[in-house]
Amino acid sequence: MVLNPRTGVTGVLLAGGRAERMGGRDKGLLPLAGEPLIAHGVRRLRPQVAELLISANRNHDVYRTHGCRVIGDDPSLRFRGPLAGVLAALRAAETPYVLTAPCDSPWLPADYAQRMLAALEREQTTISVAYGEGCWQPVFALLPVTLRDDLAAWLAVGEGGVGRWLRRHRPARAEFADRPMLFRNVNTPEELALLEAAWR
Repeated sequence: MVLNPRTGVTGVLLAGGRAERMGGRDKGLLPLAGEPLIAHGVRRLRPQVAELLISANRNHDVYRTHGCRVIGDDPSLRFRGPLAGVLAALRAAETPYVLTAPCDSPWLPADYAQRMLAALEREQTTISVAYGEGCWQPVFALLPVTLRDDLAAWLAVGEGGVGRWLRRHRPARAEFADRPMLFRNVNTPEELALLEAAWR
């Protein structure tokens, strides 16, 4: 398979969570280095893909100001976790593949899409998932849109867990051992302060 991510891959930044450990604040709109977290992700991922989506369940008008199509979870799945946002992206994409990343990972490398695709092609599998810091990083995944019905069925019976669903499809491992900061995300105010300090 030879696939150009600039024509065959839709990116999605997942920003649809409740962020309860952040006091319910919309995580993608939290400031880092004077800009919302989502702005860093948009700037890094949009040049790598055919289209970039933002998956959000609130503040759609604010997210639209970043120049991307904004999608929301199916009402029956709202706030059911990142898989609901992944399903929304698989249904909305106009390309054969979707590449996911969380909105609170501002250090996406310029070759993120290429490396995810290279792992897929090397191992001739259905999906690829990032691996770094000694473990799988399941919200960083490259998926074919043909998995949308499988994922919908998984969620319809009350299943969850991004990693468990991905393991069913035997993912290729995309190594990011050289990019430990890629997986430095934000779940608490303290982690946001650490990220700000590291950014400086």
